[in-house]
Amino acid sequence: MPHAATTHDDPPGGRADIAASWRRASLAGVEHDGPFSRLDPRDIDPNSSLLVGAGPVLDQLEESLVGTGYSTILGDRECRVVRRWFDDPQTRDGFDLLNLREGASLLEDAVGTNALGTVFETRHPVLINGPEHFAEVLRRFSCYGHPIRHPLTRRIEGVLDISAVVDRASPLLPPLIARAVHDIEERLLGGSRLSEKSLLAAFQAASGHCRDAVLAIGEDIVMCNQAASDLLSPSDIALLRVLAEDPPGKGESALRLTLDSGRAADVTVTRVSGARRGVLLRVVERASGPHLTPVTISTTVVMRAPAPTLVSGPPGTGRSTRARHLAVLPTKVMRAATALLEGEAAWAKEFAGAMRRSEGSVVVDGIDLLSDELLDLVIEAVDQRSRPQLILTSGPVESLTGRAAVLAGAATVREELTPLGARRDEVRDLAASMLRDVAASESVHLTPGALHALAAHSWPGNLRELKAVIAHAAACRSSGGIAVSDLPEGYRLTTPVRHLSALDRAERDAIVVALRAADGNKVQAARELGLSRTTLYARIRQLRIEGF
Repeated sequence: MPHAATTHDDPPGGRADIAASWRRASLAGVEHDGPFSRLDPRDIDPNSSLLVGAGPVLDQLEESLVGTGYSTILGDRECRVVRRWFDDPQTRDGFDLLNLREGASLLEDAVGTNALGTVFETRHPVLINGPEHFAEVLRRFSCYGHPIRHPLTRRIEGVLDISAVVDRASPLLPPLIARAVHDIEERLLGGSRLSEKSLLAAFQAASGHCRDAVLAIGEDIVMCNQAASDLLSPSDIALLRVLAEDPPGKGESALRLTLDSGRAADVTVTRVSGARRGVLLRVVERASGPHLTPVTISTTVVMRAPAPTLVSGPPGTGRSTRARHLAVLPTKVMRAATALLEGEAAWAKEFAGAMRRSEGSVVVDGIDLLSDELLDLVIEAVDQRSRPQLILTSGPVESLTGRAAVLAGAATVREELTPLGARRDEVRDLAASMLRDVAASESVHLTPGALHALAAHSWPGNLRELKAVIAHAAACRSSGGIAVSDLPEGYRLTTPVRHLSALDRAERDAIVVALRAADGNKVQAARELGLSRTTLYARIRQLRIEGF
């Protein structure tokens, strides 16, 4: 095959995004049949926020893929491989020979069309079937890459790829990876919040008794006191952010620089424990320059309150519980039902009072149940410069209309909760936790048989249904183990799901979620899953999915 720099070959299939990728690779001089000569593996940070957040999720995913012949690759925001996993040792050895190792960049200008580099170019998920790869050595694989975005900044933090040889690839790779990416993004959000709390605490301690200019800089946040705002220009702060990219390992470091105003300053840089890449910077004008006018140190300067967070999902999936978990204290919960029981005027007055605070959280539970007048109040509150954290809950986003949809659109941070039937691996822990709340004594527990039966159920009523079953079972026992016979009759039988492989269970859950979202419409569900109707019907029969 001729070199890509001169070839006019088009990729098979006629897909526009793949054709555009081939053109980019050709212009970059990548060869169809040559070695990956442009790879430059570098050291990776094992403690990066991406690896820390993705680790437990990938551990679980890879455990479920044992025996399937699948492989996973995690790339960072520079498209460098930071983690690899291969179920097939021969595939691993082949990647090693190609120098596709940890630290290597898989951008298109290095290896052509692939499930990591092409995602970075298109900014959306990409499925690449064998011959669609630009390099011949990759054409035995079908790969699916999905971007990982930080829930707060929406910046792409990395890409997760799952691959298999062409004849083993499943059409349900996209929903399987999408679920894993969602879990990784949720862990990134949790890690970011903990990091920001540590940074805020360090900033408040440093600026509370100091008249110098103080800044706190993290991965996605900058805080400064009034003295820093008066002394530093936007260019100065941009320079300090660059310095914060490589904070000192321990203790403090000092440097001197000339500010945008021409004044000289000494800068002390201190790493903040518990804040990922977080540093405190203290900036003091040098004696040779003009003296600073003493100022009163204020609290953190917040240019604009962060966008709201939306927790959505079908009824009973735990939206309210999740919203309260995301909230910071003090928390005020505004339920839509209160407006119906006590009147809209009382609800509006209570909401206005809660939004006058500048700290804590306000949870608006059930925006899809509020009137247009109350929704207008919440929409106006979103634009307040100083307000508490605002967390919204609703039904599935696609079901929202009118002002509720407008309000949901303002929430750039979203968590969509899936039905309990699609989270079967969580049922055991949830059931045990619920039992502790209602059991007559601490000795009451669920036997392995009862847990197995609960995990096998499809739970169309979600968490409310599970709570009702646990309450019924707890009433049957004042001590000892709750057996299968203590469960309501309809929950005592296990289903054929227990005989499925881990991959089949993941496929079954993805199909169930799609069918529920489509209200049982198999044609629509097949379209959402990217399957033909024939394939979907066949998998429904093979996986023994009932009730749709």
